Amino acid sequence: MKAATLFIKALEAEGVEYIFGIPGEENLDLLHALRDSSIKLILTRHEQAAGFMAASYGRLTGRTGVCMATLGPGATNLVTAAAYAQLGAMPMLMITGQKPIRASKQGAFQVLDVVGMMRPLTKYTHQIASAHNIPARVREAFRLAEDERPGAVHLELPEDIAREDTDAAVIRRSRFEQPIAAGSAIEAASSMIRQANRPLLLIGAGANRRDHCGVLRAFIDKTGIPFFSTQMGKGVVDERHPCFLGNAALSGEDYLHRAIEAADLIINVGHDVVEKPPFIMGDADPNELEGTLLEGACEAGSARVIHINTLTAAVDAVYHPHQGVIGEIADSISRLTEAVEAQPHWDFARFMQVKQALDTHLEEGTEDGRFPLYPQRLVGDVRRAMPDEGIIALDNGVYKIWFARNYRAHRPNTVLLDNALATMGAGLPSAMAAKIVHPERKVMAICGDGGFMMNSQELETAVRLGLDLVVLVLRDDAYGMIKWKQANMGFDDFGLDYGNPDFVQYANSYGAQGHRVESADALLPLLEQCLNGTGVHLVEVPVDYSDNDRILNQEIKAKSREL
Repeated sequence: MKAATLFIKALEAEGVEYIFGIPGEENLDLLHALRDSSIKLILTRHEQAAGFMAASYGRLTGRTGVCMATLGPGATNLVTAAAYAQLGAMPMLMITGQKPIRASKQGAFQVLDVVGMMRPLTKYTHQIASAHNIPARVREAFRLAEDERPGAVHLELPEDIAREDTDAAVIRRSRFEQPIAAGSAIEAASSMIRQANRPLLLIGAGANRRDHCGVLRAFIDKTGIPFFSTQMGKGVVDERHPCFLGNAALSGEDYLHRAIEAADLIINVGHDVVEKPPFIMGDADPNELEGTLLEGACEAGSARVIHINTLTAAVDAVYHPHQGVIGEIADSISRLTEAVEAQPHWDFARFMQVKQALDTHLEEGTEDGRFPLYPQRLVGDVRRAMPDEGIIALDNGVYKIWFARNYRAHRPNTVLLDNALATMGAGLPSAMAAKIVHPERKVMAICGDGGFMMNSQELETAVRLGLDLVVLVLRDDAYGMIKWKQANMGFDDFGLDYGNPDFVQYANSYGAQGHRVESADALLPLLEQCLNGTGVHLVEVPVDYSDNDRILNQEIKAKSREL
C-alpha cells in the first residue's frame, strides 16, 4: 500500500476521530487517503485554530488530538498551538508536510527546518525518512503525547515518502497502567496530615486530566479538610462544596491567601509549576518545623508541602515540596483516605472565616444594574445561564481572572482556560472542540474583542460544521488586561486602544446569528435564548473594566488584610 494510506491506518489504530487543519500541496497523498477513512477532516481557516482545537480535544478526552498543516508557513502557524499544548499538558500530534527529501526540483522554496523548529516546543519531533518506519514513529508519537506529563509531538511526512509503497504493518496500541506510590510515601504523608493543625488541600491541573473527582470528594468528605484550586484545577470537585475556599486566580493578597498563610500543611494534588504558584514556600526544614506545627505556630511560607502527582516535582525556587507521593493520583488519594481520619486537634476556624468573607465578597455586584456591564454581573449571569455540565471556554484577558475567581465550576473540565501559555486567540477554537467532543452539552466561548479577532474567522468553520454554539464577545475596544497593568504600574494610558467591526453584522455575514446587549437586565434572557437555540450565536456585550484596579488590587488587598 502507499505510505500515506499506511499513515492513516496507523492513526485509525490509535483511535483518532478527527484531524483538524489545512492541507497543502505536500499533504495531498495524505488527504486522498483520508477519503476512505473513518477519520473526519475538520477543515479550519487557520492552522493556529486547528492546533488549538486539537489540543483542546486532547485536554477533554485524554486522547491525542491531531492537526495537520503543510510545510513552511503552514507549519510555522502551528507554533503557538504547539506551545499551548506543551505548557498546558494537552496531548496533541502535529503532522506537517515537506518537499521531497531525496530529489526536489524546487530548491529551498518554502523549506524550513520544521523538525528543528519544533524541538524546543514538543516532547518529540521526527522527520519520517522511510515508509517502513511509519508504524513505529506514529506509535511512539502517541505514546509520548499521552504519557505523563502529556504534551505536543510532531511528525513530518515528506511528499516523496508519502508516495512510497510499503508492506509494513500497523503497530497496535499497548496497554499500560501508571505505577502506584510506595507504601512508605503514603505512610509518611498520612503521618504529616494527622500531625498538622491546619492542613489545606490544593487541587491543580494534573488532577483535571483524569477522573479524580470521586476520590478527591471522598477524601474531603471523610476528613473535612478545606480545599482550593488553581485556575486549571477548577471544577475537579464541585465548587459549591462547603469545604471549598476559593480559586487562586490572583498571585497574592487575595482573601484566599489569608487562608494559605494560616495553613501549616498544604496537600498539593496535581499542581504544576507552569501555573503561578499561589503560595511562596519557605526554606524551613520540615524536621525543625514539626514541633512548632503541633504548637499552632505558623508563619507565611513556612507550611510543609506534600506533593501528590504522577511525576516528582521539578526543583524550583518557588516550589520544593517536603514529601512526595509519586504514582497514579487516584490510587494515592484513595489510600490516603483509608489511612487518615479527621483529627480532634485540627482547627479550621480561620479557613472558614476566610471562606465566609470571600463568599460574601463574591456576591457583591452580581446584581449590579450599571451598563456597560459590570464584571461581577457578567460572571453571575453567565453562571445562572449555564447548566451544571455546561462548558465555558475562556480566551485570555482580564475577564479570565474574573471567571476563575468568581465563577463556581460544578463539574471537571467545564471551565476551559489557559493559565500556562496564557495565549490569546484560543477561546473560540477551544469552545468548538468542546462542542465536537460533547455535542449534547451547552458550550459558550467567552472572548475579549482582542482575542476574538485573532481567530474570528473560525465562525465560518463553526457554521459550516453545524455547531450549536454561543460566542460571548466582551467589548471594551482595547487590550484591557494590559491597560489594567499599565495603570497599575503607574504608566500613562497609551497605545492599547483600537476599533472594532459591527460584531452583529460580522456574525451575520458568516451565517451566524448576531446579537447586541443594550442593558444589564437584557443579558441573562438573551443568553438563555441563545443556549436553547440552534446554530452559532454571537452576543456582543459592552463591559466596564474601569474598576479593575480598585477591585482586583486596592479593594481586595485592603479587605483581605482586615481579616
